[in-house]
Amino acid sequence: MKKLLLRLLLVCAGFAGAFVAPANAAVEININKGNVQPLPIAVSDFVSADGVGAQISQVIEANLKRSGLFSPVNRQAFIEKISNPDQPPRFDDWKVLKAEALVVGRITKEADGRLRAEVRLWDVFGGQQMLGQQFYTDPRNWRRVAHIISDAIYERITGEKGYFDTRIVFVSESGPKTDRKRQLAIMDQDGENVRMLTNSNDIVLTPRFSPSRQEITYMSFEGQQPRVYLLQLETGAREVVGNFPGMTFAPRFSPDGQRVIMSLQQDGNANIYTMDLRSRTTTRLTNTAAIDTSPSYSPDGSQIVFESDRGGRQQLYVMGADGSGQRRISFGDGSYSTPVWSPRGDLIAFTKQSGGKFSIGVMKTDGSGERILTSGFHNEGPTWAPNGRVLMFFRQNAGAGGPQLYSIDLTGYNELAIKTPSFGSDPAWSPLME
Repeated sequence: MKKLLLRLLLVCAGFAGAFVAPANAAVEININKGNVQPLPIAVSDFVSADGVGAQISQVIEANLKRSGLFSPVNRQAFIEKISNPDQPPRFDDWKVLKAEALVVGRITKEADGRLRAEVRLWDVFGGQQMLGQQFYTDPRNWRRVAHIISDAIYERITGEKGYFDTRIVFVSESGPKTDRKRQLAIMDQDGENVRMLTNSNDIVLTPRFSPSRQEITYMSFEGQQPRVYLLQLETGAREVVGNFPGMTFAPRFSPDGQRVIMSLQQDGNANIYTMDLRSRTTTRLTNTAAIDTSPSYSPDGSQIVFESDRGGRQQLYVMGADGSGQRRISFGDGSYSTPVWSPRGDLIAFTKQSGGKFSIGVMKTDGSGERILTSGFHNEGPTWAPNGRVLMFFRQNAGAGGPQLYSIDLTGYNELAIKTPSFGSDPAWSPLME
């Protein structure tokens, strides 16, 4: 199949060179300037006996648009109405609309009640099919099928894994500021299918996904005692990771899901510990009179980034997974916090407080190439999409009633509010679902 004659310019200001897409990618992604040219794509309503085909295509279109890499063609301008997705489309009708790619599909119901979703992706100017797949699901999971199809399209065109078939766990905040109720909640990455995971008046903080299982870790002040919990998402079962003296902060899983790393406060200072979830044995990694907290593993598990005020103010440090070779990597003005390692291994995201503003930024793992993606009254708590191209964080605007979730890509230009039923903070992005 000939390479699709498209150019999608994805820019990350301050980055030099180019990302070389895999051989099967249809788009070359160059990273060298400060703007974005999204790819014009048409998403036709999937043929179906009821409205579910149109609903699925609308979710696909919305996913691709939110990524910032695609510009869906206005459906009202469509000339051809796709009635048989098995036949090649009338390419000239789509060229007139300047669509460079076309998505068509069909939804049918199997004898056992399952939905069968068929999708085809066409290169309009090359006149060739780029993708043809089918999926089966329970009708109640039609939205997830739309996300899976979106991921397939994203990967075929860009050569990178998508991130649409994922979920976000976050802290849902409701009530007056003086008596705010905080519950754990979970939703699809587009803000749909929100459901509560806890229902109490106890404060919950810093939920984090396991990279290998459908479970999360979080901190709760249940019974006025701060503890770290494991919560099974499918069953709702939970257990205490361990009872530690003093405060416990910022629990996070290791990449293999076998350990939890956290910060424990004792005698006025805080140090970083790991706990083996099988043996429940703990290992101390730092030993200072400072506040060491917010640890995050590199994706291969060999290194840990964390924040510490050992130098007088909060800065970012990196050490080996055994606590060796502790070294500072942030040297800019202001204070740095909430570091989190990219799933790609190439960047570290952080919160930076400087000049009366809170910013979300990224830097290379040696501290070089720092870039600020967004700044404001109060931005905090970045979390990575599993493909390492998009971040989610929470923002509190001056005079606003509460925090709200936002996403932003590595260009810093595609910033979007994520609507939730109530205020939202402390987001954590799941791996791709299985």
